[in-house]
Amino acid sequence: MISDTITKIESRLNSSEAVSDETRSELLSLLGELKSEVNTLSETHGEDAETIAGFAGISAHEATRGTQNPEALKHSIGGLEASVAEFRQSHPKLVTAVNRVCNALSNLGI
Repeated sequence: MISDTITKIESRLNSSEAVSDETRSELLSLLGELKSEVNTLSETHGEDAETIAGFAGISAHEATRGTQNPEALKHSIGGLEASVAEFRQSHPKLVTAVNRVCNALSNLGI
């Protein structure tokens, strides 16, 4: 299910007119990293991995909407960041990947 969620995010990014080609390429690369890290996490923390993937999906949706809602984007990214907070020490690559995705999505809302 996690792979399906991230595949949907990738599809949304590929079809979004609100994202430049350069940004799209960067986000797709970051999502590849996130997918790998979330899949690793899912082996031991399945529900947490699902939550992270879900918040990533919501954040991507908010960032790529035709008419953006900056407050909704801010809240969805905050949820994504909070969903990995407990893994800072045990899964630092996951936290780094999420932070990079959050930064890229935040920049779309500018």
